[in-house]
Amino acid sequence: MTLPLAYLQFPDWVSPVLIPGLPFRWYGLMYLFAFGTAYLLVRYQVRREEPALSVDTVADLFFWIILGLLLGGRLVSTLIYDTSGIYWTKPWLIFWPFDESMRFVGLQGMSYHGGLVGGFIGGVLFCRRRGLSPWLWADRLALAVPLGYTFGRLGNFINAELYGRVSGAPWAMVFPGAEKFPLSVNWVAVMARDLGLSSEGSVNLPRHPSQLYEAFGEGVLLWLLLWFVVRKRKSFNGFIMGWYLIGYGAVRFVIEYFRQPDSNLGFILELGPAHSIYQTGSFLNFTLGQVLCTLMILGGIIILALTNRRAR
Repeated sequence: MTLPLAYLQFPDWVSPVLIPGLPFRWYGLMYLFAFGTAYLLVRYQVRREEPALSVDTVADLFFWIILGLLLGGRLVSTLIYDTSGIYWTKPWLIFWPFDESMRFVGLQGMSYHGGLVGGFIGGVLFCRRRGLSPWLWADRLALAVPLGYTFGRLGNFINAELYGRVSGAPWAMVFPGAEKFPLSVNWVAVMARDLGLSSEGSVNLPRHPSQLYEAFGEGVLLWLLLWFVVRKRKSFNGFIMGWYLIGYGAVRFVIEYFRQPDSNLGFILELGPAHSIYQTGSFLNFTLGQVLCTLMILGGIIILALTNRRAR
């Protein structure tokens, strides 16, 4: 007799609502934790390197960066990742925080890559306006962003969203509200049988908790490497920012193999055998996120080369 493979259930005590009956959610609070953590880490660096610098300067810089981040993240999420076309025909919905029944839902859907570009542009504009070194401040922010980013991915986990592909790993998790699969599909029926899952017609299969993979890999691990390794080897402004882009792009590229692609996009580049977007199959089929991560890595290499040449 063979025992069914193990898997986890999403904790039933975890709720995305912070205060029942009020429009306050853990995801929004996680954003505050993220910005607060990044701000404190930047302030720590400024106190050590430029103690005479005004606190208001750092606060103003963060205002511009957060504004650019929200604009860029929201625009890319709605105009590129969403393929329904509704935001192109009704652009006012991009920043409309209510659903069809006028219930406040906030701005659901943000693109990391769009937020990165928007925040970078906002920071550069502020530095140029104040006569500050954009690359010096980019390095300081690169040391702060990963640890703050960790909270964002924890918010995704609490929301039970952005989960990974189907998996039979012992730590794979059944997320409530995740798309169910018809048992008429052979691989679904086989996996449900092996896991000891019984259902009529369709079944909710366990998936990789890719939000937690990202929180650790793109957040905690990347921050530790940048803060304790890269920072001590900095030889010119732009050095840390370049390695941040390379590090994040590489880690996220790997995790994308376990994260479920957007169903409306699928695989942007298919060089290997075709397989379902819900399974980890060929490593030669790439998502949009992996394409953007490749561009991040190339961008990091270019920044290292240009800023090193400028320093010389």
